[in-house]
Amino acid sequence: MKKLLVLFIISIVLFSSGLLCAFENFKAVQDSVVEHTLKNGLRIIILPRREVPVVSLATYADVGSVNETKGITGLAHIFEHMAFKGTTSIGTKDIKKEIKAMDRLDDAYLSLKDPLKRKQGSGEQADAMRVAKLEKEFEEAEKDASSFVIDNQFGQIVQEAGGVGLNAWTSADATVYHYSLPSNKLELWMSLESDRFLNPVLRDFYKEKRVIMEERRMGESNPIGKLIEEFLAMAYKAHPYGEPTIGHMSDLETITRQEAQRFFNTYYVPSNLVIGIAGDVDPKEVMGLAETYFGRIPAKPRPEPVETVEPPQQGERREVMEEESQPIIVIGYHKGSATDKDAAVFSAIADIMSNGRTSRLYRSLVRDKKVATMVGGLSNEPGKKYPGLFIFYGFPAPGRTNQEVEEAIDEQTVKLKTELVDEATLRKAKTRARADLLRELSSNMGMATTLTEYEAVTGDWRNLFKELDQIDAVTAEDIKRVANECFVKRNKTVAAIEKSKEPE
Repeated sequence: MKKLLVLFIISIVLFSSGLLCAFENFKAVQDSVVEHTLKNGLRIIILPRREVPVVSLATYADVGSVNETKGITGLAHIFEHMAFKGTTSIGTKDIKKEIKAMDRLDDAYLSLKDPLKRKQGSGEQADAMRVAKLEKEFEEAEKDASSFVIDNQFGQIVQEAGGVGLNAWTSADATVYHYSLPSNKLELWMSLESDRFLNPVLRDFYKEKRVIMEERRMGESNPIGKLIEEFLAMAYKAHPYGEPTIGHMSDLETITRQEAQRFFNTYYVPSNLVIGIAGDVDPKEVMGLAETYFGRIPAKPRPEPVETVEPPQQGERREVMEEESQPIIVIGYHKGSATDKDAAVFSAIADIMSNGRTSRLYRSLVRDKKVATMVGGLSNEPGKKYPGLFIFYGFPAPGRTNQEVEEAIDEQTVKLKTELVDEATLRKAKTRARADLLRELSSNMGMATTLTEYEAVTGDWRNLFKELDQIDAVTAEDIKRVANECFVKRNKTVAAIEKSKEPE
């Protein structure tokens, strides 16, 4: 029966994601949204959709890798993993004994970390026998702490309640937790979600660090992953957008549970969280339950935004990696954030240049010149909250080179700078933008996450619905002006993978 219930819920979610759920336009959706702010500062955005008995729920934590500091990178992603490990009442056989065991484990780790860190930093030879003894003590302490853990109890509770899509992701800007449930399980979600931010337990911390370190190693073995990391580090000299979201390996090796707890205490405060709820719910019931469950989380000051400003780039930056891999070239230009006055112009440029087989890049590089097998453009990388990058990328076709791809892309940016986009092309871009937003409206989970993102990044979820007006207002002259301001050599960063050259 449980399997049948899960399959039933999945089918409903998939069905509802393909419909507009009786909302025929943006105004109807906007008028249906209800917002509520608790006394502790937590914001809730509710979109009732009563067609099917399902509700999608997203918690948007306004904290990502951009909020980390040098030497302690990877914390935002680490806590994403920790949030599934349970609380003081979920995931434990005996919380009092477990806490004591985790404290002993922390002490063992700190004792082990100290000589190894000294060895790394100064070149001293740590006493091998002493290190071996400390490693054994750490392993025993970890085994003891693990004996109190009930693995994946949080996930099991969600699954048994008919929940689907339990997951999370971390980006440069944010960490988002989400899943869908039958609507009669709304109170269960309120209890579980509030508990994991009120009473988190960072259990299995060092085990999970090893999992993340393995993810890091896998990324390092992926040439394109390495290229993107090098590219961002080259593009950003000051702003933390240049740091990898997963963190540096040396930081992951030495981060402690206490450092992760301090990170949580700073950023996982009610005023830094936005909850999105879309589906078969009564807004009054949602607000009442939120007051009961999330209202118990103590209020704390909202953390300050990142103050570092990336200085204007003064010259082209370029790096070539030699790998036994498919060649690729990535070209980036600094631009404003999602709230910049020209954000809609960059969205239009991205559409005109790279949206589908009718785009300028595809027609020129893939169809006509056949210099590339794949080419595209992205307007908000690596994040939206702070000034980011407009990125072009291309994979050379067999027998063609990265240089040819770059020259062909440059030819198209020059065309943007010297010729006005024709009215038909601009009109198609605006029509596709409307279609893209309609697709977001058709999915409960899409709306739950999108509304929270706009609330956190732009300061008001209503800006989602204002975006169409901004896109409609874009002119051919705007595109030409922005292209001339942005796509210039001094603002250009290029990273490429070339096949390793045979030695002479």
